[in-house]
Amino acid sequence: APIPHLNQREMGAAADEEVPVVSTELYHKDFDAFVKALGAAYEKYGFVILQNHGVSEDLISRALDGSKKFFALGEEEKRKYHLAGLGGARGYTGFGVETAKGSTKYDLKEFWHLGRDLPPGHRYQDKMPPNVDVKEGDFSGVTKEIFTALDALGGRVLEALAVHLGQERGYFGDKVDAGNSILRVIHYPPLARDGEDGATALANAGHVRAAAHEDINLITLLLGADEGGLQIQRKDGTWLAVHPPPGCVTCNIGDMLQRLSNERLPSTTHRVVNPAADRAHLPRYSMPFFLHPNPDFLIDTLATCVSEKYPNRFPTPITSDEYLQERLREIGLK
Repeated sequence: APIPHLNQREMGAAADEEVPVVSTELYHKDFDAFVKALGAAYEKYGFVILQNHGVSEDLISRALDGSKKFFALGEEEKRKYHLAGLGGARGYTGFGVETAKGSTKYDLKEFWHLGRDLPPGHRYQDKMPPNVDVKEGDFSGVTKEIFTALDALGGRVLEALAVHLGQERGYFGDKVDAGNSILRVIHYPPLARDGEDGATALANAGHVRAAAHEDINLITLLLGADEGGLQIQRKDGTWLAVHPPPGCVTCNIGDMLQRLSNERLPSTTHRVVNPAADRAHLPRYSMPFFLHPNPDFLIDTLATCVSEKYPNRFPTPITSDEYLQERLREIGLK
């Protein structure tokens, strides 16, 4: 099959169709309206774009700058931060390792994983290894700030989704307070080398930046997809390009929340396609924050999402950690 890229025309949709943009200011100003807007967007698309989200532009730009500097280090320096045997859970994972579930071709990216810092002796320390500190620059400090900011923003989204699913507003609070969440800082290198023709580079790529996949966690909050390329799959199998306004956070549902909600909230298939020929010489950087529940959280379908019309599709509960380990094996990180 041909490798998808941005020159291809999208078929089967109204030209003006866009993933909905919701202002996070509604959380404070009109929580019921926030619940309704998020619920409607997620049930249709599984994705929403969050505006006025409260993560400062200064912090985002410092994190992006720190990421560029880290990935510009030599291979040997970066390799020092690779931890063998951890399935990529912390530190550096090199170019061409990760493969999407069901795909045979690795993705065109290298990335860094930062998790939650736990106090010594914490009950989850066997499930959540310590972070790796980068000596060069302020990469570690600024990515920890981003982790904290996106964790808090995700908590606000989960409050609204709890109410949407017929639960108390604080339902998720004690289920994600020590969640096995991950900030992933991704570098997709340019596809064209210096002086190489963009169209030739695309024709020879053979791989895509990130193959079609779903996320496993509860929700994902994505920063910095400014270079474009993110597409989501509609129910009819066609693809819709996501164009977040500058500085926005794209937030989507993962498999764990799809399962918990008996598929009322869909975990939508998405991908990052290769750029158009005139952009093939540019890198792409992004920072998805994968918000996970606590490792021992039992994913047991919510009674409010089960009815005669919608019987329970997942009658056997599974802990979030068991579910995660299964996926890591499937995508080649374990």
